[in-house]
Amino acid sequence: MPSSTVSRTTDEAWALNLHAARDRAARFCLYLVAERGRSHKTAESYASDLRQWMAFCEATGRSPYPPSPADVADFRLALESDGKARATQHRAVAALRSWIRFVEMEEGEGEEELDLPELPRRTRKEPRVLNEAEIKRLLDACRGPRPLDLRDRAIVEVGYGCGLRASELCGLEVLDLDFEARLLRTRGKGNKVRVVPFLGEAARSVRLYLDSARPDLNRRGDAHVFLSRLGRPLRREDLWRILRRRGTVAGIARSRLYPHILRHSFATHLLARGMDMRTLQEMLGHSSIMTTQVYAHFDREMRTEYDRFHPRA
Repeated sequence: MPSSTVSRTTDEAWALNLHAARDRAARFCLYLVAERGRSHKTAESYASDLRQWMAFCEATGRSPYPPSPADVADFRLALESDGKARATQHRAVAALRSWIRFVEMEEGEGEEELDLPELPRRTRKEPRVLNEAEIKRLLDACRGPRPLDLRDRAIVEVGYGCGLRASELCGLEVLDLDFEARLLRTRGKGNKVRVVPFLGEAARSVRLYLDSARPDLNRRGDAHVFLSRLGRPLRREDLWRILRRRGTVAGIARSRLYPHILRHSFATHLLARGMDMRTLQEMLGHSSIMTTQVYAHFDREMRTEYDRFHPRA
């Protein structure tokens, strides 16, 4: 057989192997959710690591499956040379090994029930925060009479005043706001409900936004509090863009602004002013699930603590 034919046949076989490997990776992620009960976020973490493996194989002409120990070692070194943190390297290799066992299980060569390890967590870093003067500058950058000015100021006030996650800000609905009781209900991780104080500038800015700006944005009859100029609920990426745009006006480096910056600043400033750690944990939703009964019998002490310590209460 001529060498060119052999080369073409080899290339075709490698391409088929890569295509099959990608299909298996997709099945693996479906298996994680459907059979093992893992969250979509966890499955996406595995998928992201496996995409890096496929890209490495494509760039180096290696077969994605079955990889040799040397292939796996070279993959880790490639991640290291790309500047990936050690925890990220180990995470990717752990995902790859789990996927290999899944393929072996599919082919009847491995264990019937896949012993799936937890992916190593990324190294936790100290959260970046804005100081109180920077928060004020960020709020000043939102001043103006336009609907988007009022919306953005309300977003910053609620994010910083209530310590909400970015996803909680985006998911907040009008019925979650109780101005009379001065409470705000939010759904956090795992759809857990908690209640936090809704006072001071946060409540005032939201009331102004609801009365003077949101009617102009709400073209679709949406229940969400914060809407885009087209009337759609804001997404996490939208919050990021809003913060960076307003931060530029405030003279704050774009690299310092991210969706959780308001929540982290909220927690840091309250602790610095002496708030009790247990109370803060409840506000952040780190320990318990808030039920409807708890909402009706809200801890008056928590509201008092907020009044005493939050700089914009």
